[in-house]
Amino acid sequence: MRRIAVYCGSSPGVDPLFAETARHIGHTLATRGIGLVYGGGRLGLMGLVADAALAAGGEVIGVIPDVLRDAEVAHHGCTELHIVANMHQRKAMMTDLADGFVTIPGGIGTMDELFEALSWAQLGYHAKPCGLVNVAGFYDHLITFLDGVVAAGFLRAEHRANLIEAATIEYLLARFADHRTAPSIVQLVRGDL
Repeated sequence: MRRIAVYCGSSPGVDPLFAETARHIGHTLATRGIGLVYGGGRLGLMGLVADAALAAGGEVIGVIPDVLRDAEVAHHGCTELHIVANMHQRKAMMTDLADGFVTIPGGIGTMDELFEALSWAQLGYHAKPCGLVNVAGFYDHLITFLDGVVAAGFLRAEHRANLIEAATIEYLLARFADHRTAPSIVQLVRGDL
C-alpha cells in the first residue's frame, strides 16, 4: 500500500490513549513508507497523526474544504494540501488518493467518512480495505450495532466483513495485506460471480 487514509476527530477526545494512538499511527505509517491521506486539519487527532507522520519523515496529504481552511484550521505543514469546495469533494479525493482506510476515534464527520467508504465498497465503487482501530473499546457499541444490522437482515454478512477491526495499527495493516473485499451488492444480485 502506498497511501492510507486515516479518518479521525478534529478534537483530541478525553482519553489520552486517543492522542497516543493517533501519534503512533502517524509514526508507524511513515516508518513503513506508507503515505498518510487525511482531512487536512491541524487540530485534534487529525493534527496529531499528521504531525507524527511528518516528524518521522513521512508523506502527508491533506484534503480540506475551503470553509475549514478559511476558518484557519488547515495544516499548512503538509507535504501536499488540497483545498476543495465541499465535503463531498474531500471524501472523493481522499478515496482516490488512498489504497485503504483506517478509522480511529472521532465524531459525526469521522462516522460519515467511515460509512461512505464501507458503502462504496459494498456498491463496488472501490475494493480497498476498510478498518478501524478500536482504541480503548471506543467502537464496541458500533461493532455490536453492525452485527445487529446483519441479524436484522439489512446488511449481508460478507459486506459486514468488509470492516476489519483491530486493537493496533500493526495488526490492522497485517489484516489489510490479506483482505479481499466482498463482491458488490450488484454482483451478488446479478449473480456475476
